[in-house]
Amino acid sequence: MASQHYRGRFAPSPTGPLHFGSLVTALASWLEARAARGDWLVRIEDLDPMREPPEAAQQILHSLDCHGLSADEPVRCQSERHEAYQRVINQLLQQGRAYRCACSRKQLRANGGYHPNHCRSTPTVPEGAPHAVRFALTDENSHWLDQLLGPQEQRVRAELDDPVILRKEGFYAYQLAVVLDDIDQGITDVVRGSDLLDTTAQQQQIYHALGATPPRWLHIPVILNDQGQKLSKQTHAPALDDSQPARNLTRALTALGQQPPASLADTTTGTVLDWALRHWRRSAIPLTSGQAHGINPGTHSASDH
Repeated sequence: MASQHYRGRFAPSPTGPLHFGSLVTALASWLEARAARGDWLVRIEDLDPMREPPEAAQQILHSLDCHGLSADEPVRCQSERHEAYQRVINQLLQQGRAYRCACSRKQLRANGGYHPNHCRSTPTVPEGAPHAVRFALTDENSHWLDQLLGPQEQRVRAELDDPVILRKEGFYAYQLAVVLDDIDQGITDVVRGSDLLDTTAQQQQIYHALGATPPRWLHIPVILNDQGQKLSKQTHAPALDDSQPARNLTRALTALGQQPPASLADTTTGTVLDWALRHWRRSAIPLTSGQAHGINPGTHSASDH
């Protein structure tokens, strides 16, 4: 992969406006791409319409533009990719790499995570029964090198860890869609929050099942609120104040360990990004999560990624 042209991306779920934690991830991924003279893409992961206000995607894109973080290619929305996801699910089912599962969460919990309906070994479900589709993992000790955290190892357990790729409600699930779109868009490098670290080994098996090479991974620490919780819609993270982009970017650089001069906060977005690119040091990123000091308490909730 070392000789490949760098292609990175920022892929938020539009469950609300952009918040500070998401800005930190977006900025880190943008700086990594720019430092590598590569491409930076934006993808809206709008897979769950029950949780997505109709205005959220445009709010996110507007905030990114206000902060000078513009994509190098047209923005992709996963809601326009359903046919592609279904084709791959059909392929995986035919290959025995996925299976239909009618078990409820309660049943799985009561059975220690194993399928009481023997879904992996039974190719069909009762007619009319609501069911999900799961990817069939294989037992593995997965190893890879994280670009920030160093050597990683995760144990993957067949059946117990099998991720849902199509939900019972008919919605396509994150684990499949994110891998398929990263393959389709030629993503070579993924910068994302460390809260997604535990999904890496499972996703790597999906890459291999689809005949693709996984990207390089860089997991940055998530931003915490004063209660030690990850900033998200669920923890009522306030929306970014788009009228202060230079100040927001300067604080994001501080969260990334880059030690920007405080005077940058009173300059322009272009000045901050120019300084950030000239001084970008991946090795300075903290290895553990920290609190987002000085966040405007606000009243708006925000997106998850």
